[in-house]
Amino acid sequence: MRFKTLDTVALNKDIASEGLRRGDLGAVVQVYEPDGLEVEFVTAAGRTRALVTLTVHDVRAVDDADLVAVRRSA
Repeated sequence: MRFKTLDTVALNKDIASEGLRRGDLGAVVQVYEPDGLEVEFVTAAGRTRALVTLTVHDVRAVDDADLVAVRRSA
């Protein structure tokens, strides 16, 4: 799938070094060809938790079957 800036994505894997878990939601802030993405993950209060460079295989598009939840980060 081709992602574009400001797409909402869900993480496909844990990234322990950033305190991120599979399923966390992020926003694409930059697209790098051919398959790179810069994704920002924020807290529920809107503060940046992590800004991570990923590949398109590390995330997936969100859809209507996804449920949003809140969890505490470390």
